[in-house]
Amino acid sequence: MGSWINLLSLSIPVKALFTGYILAVGIGLMMAGAQVMLTHGMADGKLGVSIDDIVYSYYGNRSGSKLEAKLNGSMKDKATAAENLKIIKWIANGSDEPSWTKTISPIIEAKCSTCHANIATLPNITKYEVIKELTEIDMGTNVTNLTRVSHIHLFGIAFIFFFVGFIFSFSVGFNKWLKAILIITPFAFLIIDVSAWWLTRLDPAFAWLVIIGGFGYSLASTIMLSTSLYQMWIMPWRGKSSDVNAWFD
Repeated sequence: MGSWINLLSLSIPVKALFTGYILAVGIGLMMAGAQVMLTHGMADGKLGVSIDDIVYSYYGNRSGSKLEAKLNGSMKDKATAAENLKIIKWIANGSDEPSWTKTISPIIEAKCSTCHANIATLPNITKYEVIKELTEIDMGTNVTNLTRVSHIHLFGIAFIFFFVGFIFSFSVGFNKWLKAILIITPFAFLIIDVSAWWLTRLDPAFAWLVIIGGFGYSLASTIMLSTSLYQMWIMPWRGKSSDVNAWFD
């Protein structure tokens, strides 16, 4: 068998291809982590992902409305404290249309319309009938949105994990069963993560599984990405080589 089939022995062009992909994916994963911190991580109004954040995002905060939760969480800094208080009082008083037209609509137009009136994935809260729905009790994410996000998450991230695992499969120095476990782990935790979204929507006790799923596939991916870079560049630089055919070992 050809002894070149391992990360240490790949040609420079192939190493460059793999390295470019690893760096882009690595930065992408960090950006995804930052996005989670700034969206779900602010659901309870505090920076950092907590169980409450997960519960509020999927099960909802059933002691109040989704709009109140946003005003006290990820959207808190988009308007002044006085403006937020006006909106919250309007919700508490029944969110009637005359008060909306006179007092609330100007705030929404000034502070929220730039995003909510122009980005298709966001509710257009400049319209009374849309914002009225958000003043009802927060029952968490709806089935339509959860279905959309779930299929995007599964298709998109599974595709990334396939190539991460493909590159890592050329590594050496691992027991074949350990390597197989590392390769399958991100897929398993991805399924746990998405399944936990649906379970948490039914029962907040499952929120822990969302955190476990995200942490699990992030850790496994980090191990594979860092190992691949190390074996492609650091080990040869230190004078090490291998005649192992990683795909037949």
